[in-house]
Amino acid sequence: MITTWDDRFIAETVELWNREAVRDGYRRLTEASFVDLFLSNPYFDREATFVMFHEEGHVQGFACGCTGDDLPLGKVAGYITCIVLDGAVQNDASYRFMVEALESRFQQLGKKQADCLFFNPMMLPWIIPGTVGHEHNNTPGVPEGSTLHGFLLNYGYVERAQECGMYMPLAEFRIPEEIRAKESKAEGDGYRVELLDLSKHGGLEEMLDGLDNPLWREQIPRYAAQGIPVMIAAYQGNTEGFAGPIIREPGGRAFFIGIGVDPQHEGHGLGSILFFKMCEAFQQIGADYMSLFTGINNPAKRIYEKAGFQTVKRFVIMRREF
Repeated sequence: MITTWDDRFIAETVELWNREAVRDGYRRLTEASFVDLFLSNPYFDREATFVMFHEEGHVQGFACGCTGDDLPLGKVAGYITCIVLDGAVQNDASYRFMVEALESRFQQLGKKQADCLFFNPMMLPWIIPGTVGHEHNNTPGVPEGSTLHGFLLNYGYVERAQECGMYMPLAEFRIPEEIRAKESKAEGDGYRVELLDLSKHGGLEEMLDGLDNPLWREQIPRYAAQGIPVMIAAYQGNTEGFAGPIIREPGGRAFFIGIGVDPQHEGHGLGSILFFKMCEAFQQIGADYMSLFTGINNPAKRIYEKAGFQTVKRFVIMRREF
């Protein structure tokens, strides 16, 4: 049987999560962290969250989706956050029940498609393989090779992109001479890559407008106004690129949301310089490691690999149009 969410399912759903979702690399949860991650999220929708249970009342499945017209693609798409099934019922019929329940809710709200992608505001943390508890704060799609991935393919979901989860310990990080030479040349062309100082650097919001990334446009000025460090590329006092923010999370992870350079100022190696100097800044504030995800064919992947990042997990962005 399937029903919409009720808080009485919390304890058994957490047990299910720690038994099955952890197998796919997700972080273990407590009841408190489950509530924080799902129920306390402003986009949580009880009518888009489903529990499958045995006739004796034991929870055997959990599916969560979310919607929001203010989200990227939100006017047309519902997001599938997760579908977790007990091993005894991990079959096509059970997955179909859960997916159909999610899609029905999306269609009820007027959505035209279902998406599994990194814009989902319910950010599911996953453990970086081969580490002692190092984690990344967001799952950018469906884990490649998971049972859910295989079902969605057979059900008609299309793979739209592949994302690489990448990881680098910071203890041994050093900026190579090649990047130092690029920085010297850029300085000769009038560029300075340094921490943002709002008292002497202008043009931050105009630069972000040109990059056309709503997340960056909203968050980077807010971090800067709070005095949180942001690495920038400045030209004649104007901000023409950024990397950051530069935040050490409590678990030792380096947190940043992106890197961008005004297209009119490309060709000077600023993206590489920004990234390497941001890594150095993280090292200086005591961050233990960095993790990120990027498209498998993104040219920036070469920059990350040169810095010392390795791909540790792959994810798939998927969609089905109704």
